[in-house]
Amino acid sequence: MIWEWALIIVALGFVLLVFFLGKTLKAAAHTLESTAQTLKEVQKTMDELTYEVKQIVRHTNDITLDANHKLKQLDPVMESVKNLGQLLNEVTLVSQQYSHRMIEKAKHHKENKAKRENGAALLPASGESPAVRSYNATYGAGGSAQQGGVQKVVKWVDTGVSLWQKIRR
Repeated sequence: MIWEWALIIVALGFVLLVFFLGKTLKAAAHTLESTAQTLKEVQKTMDELTYEVKQIVRHTNDITLDANHKLKQLDPVMESVKNLGQLLNEVTLVSQQYSHRMIEKAKHHKENKAKRENGAALLPASGESPAVRSYNATYGAGGSAQQGGVQKVVKWVDTGVSLWQKIRR
């Protein structure tokens, strides 16, 4: 009898084990089915996204090609701007050198004038030195034509400088 009861208990245990394993397997099967469904939805979403990403890449490539084309068209303009900048730099350098020379000449002229005024006391009473008389005899009596030419050059330089200042602003 004990054996019978032991067999019944073992049989009941086995039935309970099969019952709970069956429930567990059904739950696992249900989980696998829902996982499979989720994977199908993910695959569908990935297919849609892949198509959209491909479209975006195509549009990006088109935009890149268009931008490259437009940048290539701007290259001559940029080269011209570069050349213009170099030209303006050279003009500025030349004008600086010219203005420096003019300032040096003006200083030199002022110094010479001061020396002449200081040395005027050493000139003869007639007001003309022998060198001046010799120069006038050789090249003409007056220096007014030469002074007029210098005045014209100075006027042209002043006009050029004022024009340059207007351009630089």
